Amino acid sequence: MERLKIAKAISTFTNPPILCIPLFLIICLILSFENGAFDFYKFIALELISLVFASVLPMAIILHWVKKLDTDSDISNREDRFTPLIVGIVSYFIGFLVSLFLGIDHFLTALLLCYAVNTGVVLLITFKWKISVHTTGLSGPVGALILLLGPIGALFGILYPILIWSRVTLEKHTMAQAVAGGVQGFFLTVLEMYLYIWLFRFDVVPLTPLLECIWLILAVIFTPIVLGILSYINVLNKKMLFVAFEILGLIFFLMYCPLAVVVVYIAISMTCILVSIYAGDDYAWFNVMKSS
Repeated sequence: MERLKIAKAISTFTNPPILCIPLFLIICLILSFENGAFDFYKFIALELISLVFASVLPMAIILHWVKKLDTDSDISNREDRFTPLIVGIVSYFIGFLVSLFLGIDHFLTALLLCYAVNTGVVLLITFKWKISVHTTGLSGPVGALILLLGPIGALFGILYPILIWSRVTLEKHTMAQAVAGGVQGFFLTVLEMYLYIWLFRFDVVPLTPLLECIWLILAVIFTPIVLGILSYINVLNKKMLFVAFEILGLIFFLMYCPLAVVVVYIAISMTCILVSIYAGDDYAWFNVMKSS
């Protein structure tokens, strides 16, 4: 019962319109520093745009839709998710247009367009499969932080395995749906951001190189994917297989990646292991760890 309460609290505070408030706050703070000086008025403008179009409007629609359908706050029924997703797309796109018109910061402009397109991808997937909006909503701003802060931004990916546990424990998603939401969001965000910046010839702050971003994303998603796959397959001694994959992953990152990427990989892997141990024997990752 205590685990369910914790899982519910995590799920509530990581609802995308809520989660984006602190993460966009960090993004806006970073973007407001120019030549070592903090531009307070720029920060206020960026924060208002992101708050209104990425949080307040989408959340208002979700709350209205939940009340209208008399359903849970997660809108668990896949067919009921289409309208909130469409409204989210419209809200993000209007935010993109407003930011583009004002020309305050091109990074935020591209990010809002990225949000609109990524939500559209989620909408298309939702016609056939209930991919996790929570993990997609986490991976978007974390992907942006990777672009801005590199390995430091990637460390926010520690939330990814915790959120997977929360959504699966609450039976809102399968393991595959929870893991896939993050994988999709991380890659689409980084690749789209580079594409939009190139297409629109946006002048942005120096970004983490694309190849390093991809290495960092792989470091974040590697262990959750391994644990997710092992959760589904029926093989003997899953624990030994998991250890083997982790060692191979560590060797791979040590050979081909900067040390900072290795640190991120270790941090995420340790988080996954701790989550697995805490989760209890009704959680798939726990069963991978205890198998012999």
